[in-house]
Amino acid sequence: MTDPTGRADDRIVVGVDGSEPSREALRWAVRQAGLTGASIDAVMAWEWPGYVTWGGMMPPAAPTEETIEESTQQTLLTTIAETVGAAPPVEIRALTQPGGPVQVLLDAARGASLLVVGCRGLGGFKGALLGSVSQHISHHAPCPVVIVRAHLGDDS
Repeated sequence: MTDPTGRADDRIVVGVDGSEPSREALRWAVRQAGLTGASIDAVMAWEWPGYVTWGGMMPPAAPTEETIEESTQQTLLTTIAETVGAAPPVEIRALTQPGGPVQVLLDAARGASLLVVGCRGLGGFKGALLGSVSQHISHHAPCPVVIVRAHLGDDS
């Protein structure tokens, strides 16, 4: 959302997928929101499992859109609570959306002041590379982007 002057609202969008890099991104976003007075939209994308429509047939116990959405929402809420506590110091909205993570995050970031994502460190030369999601987002985001590296255990 933007205000009438065209400025971004005070909202930080952070991509959360349950991985340690995304948890680092959420912790970073919470610290930043505390400094700036922003709120956080913690966003988790979900897609239909590949087996659901394999061969055009549904398995007998196929999940529904509602069960996948509920499961994703619960995973997101659990990840937030485990990462920043049950009573975070800033407002965090837990948002889930069907679709691929890149498009879901780009859509959520419209009008935001910042988009924060985690990036898995691979170590060595490969550690200098970005993953496909963070690279695509860094090129196409409608707002500034912060890519947070996961700590690898030592600060060397």
